[in-house]
Amino acid sequence: MNPYLIIGVILSYFVILFIISLKTSRNADSNTFFVGNRQSSWYLVSFGMIGASLSGVTFISVPGWVLTSKFYYMQIVFGYLLGYATIIHVLLPIYYRLNLTSIYTFLQGRFGTVSYKTGASFFLLSRLIGSSFRLFIVANVLQITIFDKLHIHFAFTIIITLLFIYLYTFRGGIKTIVWTDTLQTLFMLLAVILTLIMVSKSMDLDIKGLVTTLKSSETTTLFNFHDWHKGSFFIKQFLSGAFITIVMTGLDQDMMQKNLSCRSLRDAQKNMYWYSSLLVPVNLLFLSLGALLIIYSQTHGIGIPERSDDLFPLIATGGTLPTFIGIVFILGLVAAAYSSADSALTALTTSFTIDILGAGNLPEARLKKVRWTVHIFMSIMVGIIIFVFRIMNNEAVISSLFTAAGYTYGPLLGLFAFGIFSKRKIVDVWVPLIAILSPLLTYGTKLALESLIINYHSSYELLLINGLITIVGLMIISGKSELRTL
Repeated sequence: MNPYLIIGVILSYFVILFIISLKTSRNADSNTFFVGNRQSSWYLVSFGMIGASLSGVTFISVPGWVLTSKFYYMQIVFGYLLGYATIIHVLLPIYYRLNLTSIYTFLQGRFGTVSYKTGASFFLLSRLIGSSFRLFIVANVLQITIFDKLHIHFAFTIIITLLFIYLYTFRGGIKTIVWTDTLQTLFMLLAVILTLIMVSKSMDLDIKGLVTTLKSSETTTLFNFHDWHKGSFFIKQFLSGAFITIVMTGLDQDMMQKNLSCRSLRDAQKNMYWYSSLLVPVNLLFLSLGALLIIYSQTHGIGIPERSDDLFPLIATGGTLPTFIGIVFILGLVAAAYSSADSALTALTTSFTIDILGAGNLPEARLKKVRWTVHIFMSIMVGIIIFVFRIMNNEAVISSLFTAAGYTYGPLLGLFAFGIFSKRKIVDVWVPLIAILSPLLTYGTKLALESLIINYHSSYELLLINGLITIVGLMIISGKSELRTL
C-alpha cells in the first residue's frame, strides 16, 4: 500500500477528531475534564464504551487468537455479563451515592489514606501497562505499513501517536472523549463489517454460504466442557470473564469515569445494560472475521504468520484484496486503538491529579496547570512503556494484557470486595504490603498448580486467586471495630 495514501487517510480522520475537540472543549474547566459536568447522554456513553473496551487489542489480537484458541474467547464474553450485572447493581449505586470523581476515594472513606493511595497506585500501574499494550498494536502496524517504508524510526511513530491523542484531549477531557469515542466505535465496527463482506465476496460466499463455511470450520468451536486441565475450560473462563469485567470496568477509573459523567445513576445503569448486551454480538463478529481470515489464507496459499497478531494486517494490506480494504483496515485500527488510549490517558491524568497529588481542591487556574502537566507526563510514560514492550514482547498481545491484569488488578478486587461486603476495620498502614505480596503469592500458586497437577494450565482464574489472597491478608490485619464513616 502507498504509505502517503495511508497518511492522508489518517490525517483526514484526525481533522474530524480535532473539530469535535474544539466544539466540546469550549469554556471547559476541570469539572468538564474530569466528569463532563455530569451531563453526558447515556446512549452516547454506551456506544462509545464499546470502542474503548475493545480497542486495538480486539481489532488485531482476537481474530488472530482464533488460530490457537478457536472461539473459546466467547466463554469469557459470556462471563462478562455476570460481571456487568455486579457493576450495575453493586458498584454504580455506591459511586453515585458518594458523588465520586475518582472511584478510589471510596477506599479512603472505608479504610484510610494509605489504602486509598495504594488502590490508586495499582490502578495507575495496571492502566499504564494495559494502555501501552493497546497502543503498541497500532504503533507497530503503522510502523510496518508506513514508517518502515519511509525509513522512519519506531520512536517517531510513538511520539506522533501520543501527540495526536494529547492534542485533542488535553482541554475537553471526558466531555470530548464521549463524542470522539462514539465516532471511533462507529469507524471500528464499520471496518470489521466491510472487511467481512469484502472477504466473503472474494470467496464467492453469500450470507448463507458464509454461515455454513464458518460452522464447518474447526476454528469455530465455542465451548470446552470436557478438559478442566486446560486454560480454555468453560468454568475457568466464565468466572474469569466475570471478575475481569468487575476489575477492568467496575474498578477501573477509565471505564467508570464515563459512567460518572452521566446525568444520574439511572442513566448510568441504562448505559451499562445496553453496552453489555451489545458486547456479545460484537465479539462474535470479531471472532467470525478471524475464522474467515484463516480460511481465506488457506484457500489462497497465504502462509499463517508465526505471530497471530499479524494475521489481520498481513491479509488486509498484503495486496491480495482491493486497496480499499487496506484503507478500511488502517482506519478501523486507528479508531479502535485511539478510542481506548484517549480515555485511558484522561483517566490516568484524573487519578494521578486527584488521588496521588491531592490537587482536586486547588483553585481552577492552578488545577488546570497541574492537570496539563500530568497529562504530558502520562503521555511520556506510555510512550516509554510501548518502546520497551516492543523489544520484549513475544506472545499475543491480548494474552499479555489479561495476564498482566490478573496480577495488577487482583489487589484492587480484594480491597473493594472487602470494603463493600465486610464491616471490619483494618490497620491501614499494612495495606501496601498486602497488595505487593498478593501478586507474588498468586504467581507462586500458579507455579505450584502447574507442577502438582499434570497437564494443568492456568488461565485468567489467577485474577480470582489474587483477589482472594488479598482478602485473606486484609482479614489478618483487621479487627471487629465499627465501620468507618463513608
